[in-house]
Amino acid sequence: MPLDPDSCYRALASRDARFDGRFFIAVHSTGIYCRPICPAPTAKRENVSFYPNAAAAQETGYRPCLRCRPEAAPESSAWRGVANSGHSHAVTRALELIELGALDEAGVAELADRLGLGERQLRRLFAEHVGASPLSVAQTRRVLLAQQLLRETALPLTEIAFAAGFGSIRRFNEVFQALFQRPPSALRHGPGARMPAPRAGEVSLLLRYRPPYDWPAMLGFLRARAIPGLEQVDDAIEGGRYVRVLEIGGQQGRVCVSHAPAQQALRVQLRASHLSLLPQVIARLRRMFDLGADPETIASQLGERDALMARLLQERPGLRVPGCWDGFELAIRAVLGQQITVSAAIQLGGKLVQQHGAPLHAPDPELPGLSHLFPSPAALAAVDLGPLGMPRSRAATLSAVTQACLATPALLERQDSLEHALAQWRALPGIGDWTAQYIAIRQLREPDAFPAADVGLMQAIEKLEGSRPSARELAERAQVWRPWRAYAAQHLWTALSSASARPSTRKTTN
Repeated sequence: MPLDPDSCYRALASRDARFDGRFFIAVHSTGIYCRPICPAPTAKRENVSFYPNAAAAQETGYRPCLRCRPEAAPESSAWRGVANSGHSHAVTRALELIELGALDEAGVAELADRLGLGERQLRRLFAEHVGASPLSVAQTRRVLLAQQLLRETALPLTEIAFAAGFGSIRRFNEVFQALFQRPPSALRHGPGARMPAPRAGEVSLLLRYRPPYDWPAMLGFLRARAIPGLEQVDDAIEGGRYVRVLEIGGQQGRVCVSHAPAQQALRVQLRASHLSLLPQVIARLRRMFDLGADPETIASQLGERDALMARLLQERPGLRVPGCWDGFELAIRAVLGQQITVSAAIQLGGKLVQQHGAPLHAPDPELPGLSHLFPSPAALAAVDLGPLGMPRSRAATLSAVTQACLATPALLERQDSLEHALAQWRALPGIGDWTAQYIAIRQLREPDAFPAADVGLMQAIEKLEGSRPSARELAERAQVWRPWRAYAAQHLWTALSSASARPSTRKTTN
């Protein structure tokens, strides 16, 4: 997305927080790049340049400001501005894979193959739409996370190196020396420098969002769908927190997420057998809790053309579309919830986890209710799912989805278009448009996915406007909500659940 230098400079001069994270300022005389809200004296217009993301500024040779801390900007990931480009799906998918660690052990050529692109074409797309190379994006991600850990935690430097994604302490030191002309230890100041050392295998840090954020709605959504033994919502602490167990690359752990409204962030506490899991945990939580959403942009576009959406947006500002922790888990849960209540689907999910999920190696004594991981595709492929207590056709669909995910892992990744993704899922036995759209919303993170035949959406329109639309009428009505139909659907579902406390039989939110 092209930046207007004059508008950027006005935002910088006024320290306008609305632009924080939308672009970065590079100061020629100091070699530093900053956030628009940096408290340093404003440089002259001729002495600054503007970049759409931190990676682009860093690749050009600028280093992060130690005063305004670019790593603390909301949604400081490298793909700001990519969404409206002609290659949005290919570039966004590549950036998501990098965020999940695709370049930590493999190269750009392997990433290009995974995307079905040539390496040269991938580099060209990044230069055109991101302003930085894939390797620079990955390096910037590591540097900014390491800076955050230096400032916010008391982790030893060796643990910070591996937790941030550096392959060795030597590489960690080399990168910081080249970028800052000083070792990482010289940057250790702020709250982390005064904190007591954490227990081995623990880390706590903040994930910023762009306000407002409707935390009660997000937590309520997760509370209603928490599978016993796997996850829970703990209301004993102020504001509540979400807790789940996890396994990544054979390493087990647990993560707790709570709200830190004063910092406009979510507080994440990870306990794991190895903190090298942290980058992937962060990437998954950003998607799960929709931390990259821009509420102002969504509200202005959804509300300006539809009076109903304008009212719902005013009632629930900052409402996010919940994502999921794991794509395979989400797909199985979606099938379990076909045509039954949310509570019934959770009961089935609990039986699935207890019967086929791997027990934890070392259960956390502080969280005795968490005992099992969600079953892997390989585990489910080897068992008969009929005894779970569901129609034979649904058990067959579960098996078909499991086999498809084993054969084609990319099925759970963003595709080159929403239509392509939906077609792939609808081609599986027992997967109709509703299930495909639901997976597209919560796993593929498609903001324009919309299950027009959903009963709950029709009920919500009827409650709010007095007349129940057909699926075709709802699909036509939803055209005005594009490209944010998934957010419109979430507002309608939330309004319906808020309007009535009686159990729902709709198949919308399992």
